[in-house]
Amino acid sequence: MKSLRIYLLPLLLLTLGAGVTGACGGAEEAGHDHKYHCPMHPDYVSDEPGDCPICGMDLVPIEGEGGQAGGEEQAAQAGKYHCPMHPDYVSDKPGDCPICGMDLVPIEGDAKGGSGLPAAVESAVPGLAAVAPKEGELRLAGVQTAVAERRSLTPTSRAVGVVTADESRVRRVQVRITGWVEKLHVNTTGQPVRAGQALLSIYSPELLATQEEFLRAREAAARFSDSSLPEVRRGGQDLLEAARRRLELFDVPRGVISRLESTGKAQRAITLTSPASGYVTGKEVFEGMQVGPGMDLLTVTDLSRVWVEADFYQFESRSVGVGQRATISLPDDPGTRLAGRAAFVYPALDPQSRTLKVRYEFANPGLVLKPGMYVDVMPELGTSEGVVVPDSAIIDTGTRQVVFVAKDGTFEPRQVRVGTRAEGEAMILSGLSEGESVAVRANFLLDSESRLRAAIQ
Repeated sequence: MKSLRIYLLPLLLLTLGAGVTGACGGAEEAGHDHKYHCPMHPDYVSDEPGDCPICGMDLVPIEGEGGQAGGEEQAAQAGKYHCPMHPDYVSDKPGDCPICGMDLVPIEGDAKGGSGLPAAVESAVPGLAAVAPKEGELRLAGVQTAVAERRSLTPTSRAVGVVTADESRVRRVQVRITGWVEKLHVNTTGQPVRAGQALLSIYSPELLATQEEFLRAREAAARFSDSSLPEVRRGGQDLLEAARRRLELFDVPRGVISRLESTGKAQRAITLTSPASGYVTGKEVFEGMQVGPGMDLLTVTDLSRVWVEADFYQFESRSVGVGQRATISLPDDPGTRLAGRAAFVYPALDPQSRTLKVRYEFANPGLVLKPGMYVDVMPELGTSEGVVVPDSAIIDTGTRQVVFVAKDGTFEPRQVRVGTRAEGEAMILSGLSEGESVAVRANFLLDSESRLRAAIQ
């Protein structure tokens, strides 16, 4: 019996040790059954407390997990509120979090005992995942939606224009003979002139000789008119018409020729008149100066109609064309608005500014538009019809445009093709149908959450 005790005692100690070890191991394993996750990224689960590797927030125990105890804790928290940023703080009533001041939200749990944060859903857009947020989260994030409507949209554009003179209304005053300027009747730049108004008096030996020839031809025609031969009478008239034609080709005014016929005396200096009404915009002549054929003496510009040349960016060039109406406003007088039309679209872009120049024609009552003045040009680009959404709904990455469509409690990212944009709205050419709702506020939060969920997936 003494020997039996000696053998049974170690066996009993081993059995008790195994039991204690099993109990301790079971207790330790039961302690590790409680898992931890991140409040902002509930998909990340850890067996030990610590920090979230995604956002750095403290990990919190997963509520409602671990059998009956978790179910009792979840049931105990039913109808209570907690802070999204500090879920350990629980209150029986709604209000503000005393730690950070955020609104408390109801404690919600799903079938797995989760926290009720957005769930990821498969998406057709690469790099993005659909998000299914809860109602309280939508309110906290400030997400708002709008319905896509089919209606017309009139695009608008604004460009800076420069007033220039109409080149078809610019006249150069020149002479076709050699002579000397004896008197300038218009002697300052900017002076207004009328058509037929005296500009300058010029003495020219050649012009004086031509007048004498005209007088001799007139006397010969008078003598030949009494001839009985028709050929002689016709020859006298032809000679007179040739002399008159020569004076006209020298730009001698008709009034001077009529006075020459009535008086029968040649004038030493001939007065040249303005070919058009306008303003003297150039003066290259002075009294006593010798002039000759081809010299620019004066420049007369009619400013009753002017050009406005505006520059449009390349993406706007497809919308402008000849004949389109446009309205201009003056920076110094916003109340004045003038209407005109596009007369010409230049065939090439400016290589330095990468803009397309368009020429508009405008009436200029009261000389409101002065050459060199800057104006604001607002062309009418036409109206198109299609599916229209607020411009804020579109997330433009540079290579694609994405909207978040609200559908069955989820926000689905969808790639669209955008057309005309005007007055804070955009026309969707493809990817969105009439009647669908899209996020128009805080959609950048949906975009960031969608990218994060797609990366986790």
